[in-house]
Amino acid sequence: MYKSTIKHTKDFVFTVSSEGGTFVIDAKGKEGITPPDTLLASLGSCIGVYIRKYAEGAKLTIENFSLSLEAELSKEAPVGFRLIRVSVDLSASGLDERRIKALAEFIKNCPVHNTLHGNPQVEIELL
Repeated sequence: MYKSTIKHTKDFVFTVSSEGGTFVIDAKGKEGITPPDTLLASLGSCIGVYIRKYAEGAKLTIENFSLSLEAELSKEAPVGFRLIRVSVDLSASGLDERRIKALAEFIKNCPVHNTLHGNPQVEIELL
């Protein structure tokens, strides 16, 4: 089970803790990463992990790649991302078209991608 604890620090600043460490969220983006940017970072890093898993399983050298994610919050309610663009730069990998297609399908198994794609139910309890 995954678990995170978020504690209000001040104003719009929060400290996020999980088993793996801590980081700062700042909705105004001055002292930490914003919540929407955190969502993009989660998706991008999950895809990155799945690129590495594919490389390991296929015994390929895929290193020095980068990911870029872009999204805009909608202006109408409910406010949220309607489209997230993910660009993966694999230019240094030397992969052929067949491998690129296989990798593109494999990275769709990333749990963060599947969660976003699946429109999960979110239960909120106020104590």
